Amino acid sequence: NNLASVLEARGDFEGAEQLHREALQARRDKLGEEHPSTLTSKSNLAHTLNTRGDVEGAERLLREVLRVELATLGEEHPS
Repeated sequence: NNLASVLEARGDFEGAEQLHREALQARRDKLGEEHPSTLTSKSNLAHTLNTRGDVEGAERLLREVLRVELATLGEEHPS
């Protein structure tokens, strides 16, 4: 995720997206879909997709994150 952020800062959004996708898949495989680190990776990918103009893809991912957070943490949680 850190390298993807550096690539994004340098304007290499395609490279950043690929690394974010790899990080997300690795976390899904090792930690599961609802783990906080997996959700962070999903949010990071959504940010990059939004930056690249894929607003619909970004929205879909962020809605998934919100759904899991609400289901696991509840509506009263401060996040």
